[in-house]
Amino acid sequence: MTNTFEQEIKEGDRFQFGENWRRFLSVLNDERITEAENSLKQMLKVEDLQSKTFLDIGSGSGLFSLAARRLGATVHSFDYDPQSVACTQELKRRYFCEDCKWTIEQGSVLDVAYLKSLGRFDVVYSWGVLHHTGNMWQALENIILVVVNQGQLFIAIYNDQGGKSQRWLKVKKLYCSGFLGRTLVSAFFIPYFMLRDLAVDLLKRRNPISRYLEYQKSRGMSLTHDWYDWLGGYPFEVATPDEIFSFYHERGFVLENLLTDGGHGNNQFVFLKQ
Repeated sequence: MTNTFEQEIKEGDRFQFGENWRRFLSVLNDERITEAENSLKQMLKVEDLQSKTFLDIGSGSGLFSLAARRLGATVHSFDYDPQSVACTQELKRRYFCEDCKWTIEQGSVLDVAYLKSLGRFDVVYSWGVLHHTGNMWQALENIILVVVNQGQLFIAIYNDQGGKSQRWLKVKKLYCSGFLGRTLVSAFFIPYFMLRDLAVDLLKRRNPISRYLEYQKSRGMSLTHDWYDWLGGYPFEVATPDEIFSFYHERGFVLENLLTDGGHGNNQFVFLKQ
């Protein structure tokens, strides 16, 4: 699997999410972890995850696996990117070293045999991951296998903006094409994002620092690290909220919670498997 991942990186078919997450760990603190816990509690409508099993599909930095473990869940984390696996292992080392209720592996959500080997979980979590697999609809289908009856499925999928989404797809392909593409995209868009946000803050007479603090409070994430995640996030697929709702409704799931973005960000869904 590692060889396949490295080949995809070399050929420009995949962004190195794990490298970005490794940098994110340098700014991770207790406040961000608490915000991640709060976001889980709010979307899942729970106070804790005691006695629950939690599967983190595409664990990335490991932040939400850590949040789920701190809320009391027995956690299994996996990611396709070996550096993301290493980030998750680092968080376990920092906060739950030698803990038998948190396991971490490298794996692919497109590998049905692997998913079947995991069993089923009370909460299956995959935030901003499945649209980066290269086969989003198959991934959305596969994760049904690992949700127990009356279990919760919490996913986040990029919003379909039609032509805008197609243009962003071209940007992401260019970013992942190599050093030159990555440099050109970063040199244009990072200053653009900064100046755009500064202009909005000035018009609203708002302290620019408050934007970063508000972003952190949303899920404990980092705005600047998410900029690079957005620019390089390839493979890249999108879906409308109606498409995701219909897909799972037809497969016996009931929508429990929904938070839509309205822009090019993620729409968040929590479904109950009946």
